[in-house]
Amino acid sequence: MTSCWVIYNGSLTNDKFRDQAILIEEAAERSGIQTSIKKNYEVMMDLSVNMRSHPDFVVFLDKDILLAQFIENKGIRVFNKPEVIAVCDNKAHQYLQLSKHKITMPKTIIAPKVYPSFTIKNAGYYEQVLQTLGLPMIIKEGHGSFGMHVYLIETKKEFYAKVEELRGIDFIFQEFVSSSRGRDIRVNIVGDEIVAAMYRHSETDFRANITNGGTAEVIQLTHEQEQLAIQAAQAVGAEFAGVDLLFGDNEQPIVCEVNAAAHIRNIYNVTGINVADAMIQYILREIK
Repeated sequence: MTSCWVIYNGSLTNDKFRDQAILIEEAAERSGIQTSIKKNYEVMMDLSVNMRSHPDFVVFLDKDILLAQFIENKGIRVFNKPEVIAVCDNKAHQYLQLSKHKITMPKTIIAPKVYPSFTIKNAGYYEQVLQTLGLPMIIKEGHGSFGMHVYLIETKKEFYAKVEELRGIDFIFQEFVSSSRGRDIRVNIVGDEIVAAMYRHSETDFRANITNGGTAEVIQLTHEQEQLAIQAAQAVGAEFAGVDLLFGDNEQPIVCEVNAAAHIRNIYNVTGINVADAMIQYILREIK
């Protein structure tokens, strides 16, 4: 019998992380796959011994990139691949990759590395950023999910305070797409095919994430939105992706970001489509 592990981060106590794993487990078992849910720390990365037992494949719902690489090194197929998780986990790396493939996205500047005990405040660099992007602008830390660590910067005082606070952290400066304030589209993609999509909007926050109080509804994507979402997932190499699209001038789609371990409960509740079933069917085709 085909077997799989579904791995999530055991240090995160919020039920939504285990819920994500359960959705995948249930879909796998519906397809006759023997499935085990594992917390990341339940797989010991002991480099001195061989794994005594292992599954045919792993659905990896965590950002523990070292563990994903460890598992892949044992000859086990991991979905998504470790390099995809790594690219998507760091927004600076992700935007480099999206830019390489000429994906339409907000104007973006990647912040230079500044060590925590030092500063470039008086070097003239930040003045160039302000002149290029203007205010308001977005500052995003390299690592963050559910709209966290994303800041709307509206004044120079806020700008200088934030860049000093983020010394030693990867982050990016980004144009604020005012035409998309409080609204975006989440598109779930499996193997270069769109499985489900929803329109998210918020009346109280510049971010549309449901976690931050936004609401969602079913949306019929335009051809341009479909094509851009698929191209963005392909640009980072993701087999499973949650692509977030913004609304640019004249409602033209712009890629906000690509999520390699996008949560699927909300889109299931909104659309009635269980993305987990499409994920498992894709994996079964891939591992034949």
